Amino acid sequence: MELMIVLELSYPPSLNHYYRHVGPRVLISREGRLYRERITAILRSQGVTPMTGPVELELEIYPPDYRRRDLDNTLKGLLDSLQYAGAYGDDSQIVRLEVFKREPLPPDGVLAVRLFPHV
Repeated sequence: MELMIVLELSYPPSLNHYYRHVGPRVLISREGRLYRERITAILRSQGVTPMTGPVELELEIYPPDYRRRDLDNTLKGLLDSLQYAGAYGDDSQIVRLEVFKREPLPPDGVLAVRLFPHV
């Protein structure tokens, strides 16, 4: 039986910084690649293997400051990075996503992530 994965991650770059446009193509930026590599290193250090089947994800988002931020801009880079790092095979496996935006946590913000099999 797969167990719950609990992570404390750095705040991801906004979508405006996660991707970049090169002509007609959209690529992951250097900042986005570095973020994915940090997430990968954390999951590897914890021995996380990809969850199979449907999963549920709970997030507590502590932004780095009080500027206006859209939650959906936080999610795309994070979910793609978790997939890339091997938390699950594909983010289409997520059947429940619960997101809470909390008070800012300067200087860099934090994401509390709980990922577990859907029952």
